[in-house]
Amino acid sequence: MPVQKISIQEFLLLAQKHTVLDVRSPAEYQHAHIPGAISLPLFSDEERKVVGTCYKQKGREAAIKIGLDYFGVKMRPMVEEVEKMVGSHGSKQLLVHCWRGGMRSAAVAWLLSLYGFDVYVMEGGYKVFRNWVLAQFEIEDHFKVVGGYTGSGKTPIIHALQQAGKAIIDLEALAHHKGSAFGALGEAPQPKQEMFENLLALELEKKRNAPQAAEGIWLEDESQRIGNLQIPMALWYRIRKSPVYFLDIPFEARLDYITEHYGKFAQADLINAVLRIQKRLGGLETKNSVQYFLENKPAESFRILLTYYDKWYFKGLHNRENLSQILNKIPCTGVDTETNTKNLLACTTASTL
Repeated sequence: MPVQKISIQEFLLLAQKHTVLDVRSPAEYQHAHIPGAISLPLFSDEERKVVGTCYKQKGREAAIKIGLDYFGVKMRPMVEEVEKMVGSHGSKQLLVHCWRGGMRSAAVAWLLSLYGFDVYVMEGGYKVFRNWVLAQFEIEDHFKVVGGYTGSGKTPIIHALQQAGKAIIDLEALAHHKGSAFGALGEAPQPKQEMFENLLALELEKKRNAPQAAEGIWLEDESQRIGNLQIPMALWYRIRKSPVYFLDIPFEARLDYITEHYGKFAQADLINAVLRIQKRLGGLETKNSVQYFLENKPAESFRILLTYYDKWYFKGLHNRENLSQILNKIPCTGVDTETNTKNLLACTTASTL
């Protein structure tokens, strides 16, 4: 079967069922890639550099000859590697892409097709995928936002909403960060910004096409920045204009929750987290917070920090346009996921009547 060129939409649809091979260099793949794609580089990083330099200095034909020198010795190992990927019962259909849908994807697609695989190449390559990603953040999705001061247990409620059959997107899970100065504790390293956007775009596309999306996609209220990553501006503005369901939980209940969940981390890590915000926290509060950790009094340190974060959240909440029209306060006696989720859903139902 000859190699078939397909659009980005067809590619993403088939990618849900079949193996996707990214034949760009290892460095390109490591920087960012289509989620789920497997790296099968035609050239190493150094080889790609040599071919690119030759193309600029001597032209296309000379570059192709050098590329063939590199490619020739890799043909059999590449075929055998793909065979291992798909296994004896794997699909014979493969999706291949490079940066712009050019010679690299054409070469690998030709080889795999010659061996007997059904190969599809994405027109325009990863560059077209990135254009598709950025376009997803401009779509007018209907969001519902779970709000509340730090320590309100918003993330568990997002997951409870998913269990209740609602469409949700866990921004913090995608970012590998919980948002505050302590947000990296216990998390895997954050992806690069481009990779975060790729993950987020596919998640948005998936959730907006789900039946539950008609009643809104639930998100946790976030700052525009989550650790080292930024929510794309167009998307963040849309979230800021969406209805907020604010869990109004007493300070002491939230303090107990924060102390239980973050107090278990190493003292040095907690202190380093405080030092990261010392300019905004202030010299005296930083000193006192660090001292409480050193004295093994984490609750007293978190009391200082929670007061600080409450002020910042209050400011961010009230900077929203038309706040009175989008804010729905839900009184809660404590941080109880089951009870607060029920109250939130009851408030949602009441607000739509």
